[in-house]
Amino acid sequence: ILPDTRSLCPHAESNAWVGDRRELRMEYFYREMRRRHDVLMEADGKPAGGRWNFDADNRKPPKAGLTSPPRLSFKKDAITLEVLALVRRRFPDGYGRLEPFHFAVTRRQALAELDHFIAHILPGFGDYQDAMVAGEPWLRHSLLAAYINAGLLYPLEVCRRAEAAWREGAAPLNAAEGFIRQILGWREYVRGVYWRFMPGYLEQNALEAHAPLPGFYWSGQTQMACVREALAHTYDHAYSHHIQRLMITGNFALLAGLAPKAVHEWYLAVYADAYEWVEAPNTLGMALHADGGVLASKPYAASGAYIRKMSNYCQGCAYDPTVAVGDRACPFNALYWDFMARHRDRFSRNARMPFVYATWDRMGAERQAGLRDQAQQHLTAMREGRL
Repeated sequence: ILPDTRSLCPHAESNAWVGDRRELRMEYFYREMRRRHDVLMEADGKPAGGRWNFDADNRKPPKAGLTSPPRLSFKKDAITLEVLALVRRRFPDGYGRLEPFHFAVTRRQALAELDHFIAHILPGFGDYQDAMVAGEPWLRHSLLAAYINAGLLYPLEVCRRAEAAWREGAAPLNAAEGFIRQILGWREYVRGVYWRFMPGYLEQNALEAHAPLPGFYWSGQTQMACVREALAHTYDHAYSHHIQRLMITGNFALLAGLAPKAVHEWYLAVYADAYEWVEAPNTLGMALHADGGVLASKPYAASGAYIRKMSNYCQGCAYDPTVAVGDRACPFNALYWDFMARHRDRFSRNARMPFVYATWDRMGAERQAGLRDQAQQHLTAMREGRL
């Protein structure tokens, strides 16, 4: 069997790296992959720019008027038209929209998408990779994951193109490094985790979350503007970018205690780039912390303050991100604190989370009880389809 050209780290190498480590951390794996493939490295063996990671430079909230650059569209050939007709005929009530169909379907088209991204979009990718803007599904994201996962593009060629753009002065280093880290680092890392811990990984539920997936994940009908926006992009394009998946739909699922396997099956069903080996670790490990910390050192839980900072979704929402208790209280606020209180025994010992529990303790018993009661009201509304 020939090696899979869609990956840069064979199973034997990733299993050897995992070995008997008690903790897995992507950053160390990423550095090894950089050295091994000589990507963003200088002649003296040091990382380009003197740093391995420019993530701290890549967390800017959206500026006023931030929009998505124009994207490519391809004329549908006879095979594409035939397949669209087949899907329409066989699945008339299926989830999502068939039109407009914007995907590349050949290697030539996928290479055109890569060229377009490198020339027109990569320069702004770093600064705004975590930003979210209403009505803008693409922003500065590459949309290349589906093509790499399907084998129309090769991961190393994509990384080389991004590196070349930086070395030629066509893109800043924080943009090139941030993009390369997603492919050479994170993508390869989660693949290794998947193959090392399967098949049992799909059954992980370390936080004992059992709530059914609420219907609005499929219908998109919710009063939470941020969730509604992410679900609309998902329905319309079989796509939402990684921060929407992690910090909106994933974050809500984490805080509300939704059953991990149900959430995993939803993510696998709705996204064009979702192959189980990459989707399952991202959903179960990164978004839901269902693996108990194998993939990530802490849960990616956030209140409405994060969503307010990193998006414009809260403008005009039925809920107020600055309010935690009351009729207009943002559900993410009370659910966040209720989540932290429920799992204090597990997370209070986490070296990255002492500030959270120090803040909780300063609130006092009455404030804590009010937040936890509000969380239960939100969960009841979720179950009854009123959230």
